[in-house]
Amino acid sequence: HVQLVESGGGSVQAGGALRLSCAAFGPTDSLASMGWFRQAPGKEREGVATFYSDGTSYVCADSVKGRFTISTDSAKKTVYLQMNSLKSGDTALYYCATVYYIDTVGTEGPPTWGQGTQVTVS
Repeated sequence: HVQLVESGGGSVQAGGALRLSCAAFGPTDSLASMGWFRQAPGKEREGVATFYSDGTSYVCADSVKGRFTISTDSAKKTVYLQMNSLKSGDTALYYCATVYYIDTVGTEGPPTWGQGTQVTVS
């Protein structure tokens, strides 16, 4: 099964930048999508950005548009989240998740989640 290892979180002052990485290990050939989510204390988990296997990407959260960028390496085994102009409202536990096709007709399997990496903006 696929395992995800996240890194790059930390503490930063408002206005600063961080780059999160999420590396996928295991059977990753049938990628459907890779994405980033976040959960702040007392709030529900929200989608931040998603990269699709066709090469397109989508920033879901209006609050980060223009500041966050999602990308992957050429092998589509590592997904990055470049976060610029960070604000205190970006403080959260950030998770990556990947979805893979489980058959040849495009059926998606359940998401695989990383362990989360903390981002704190002060």
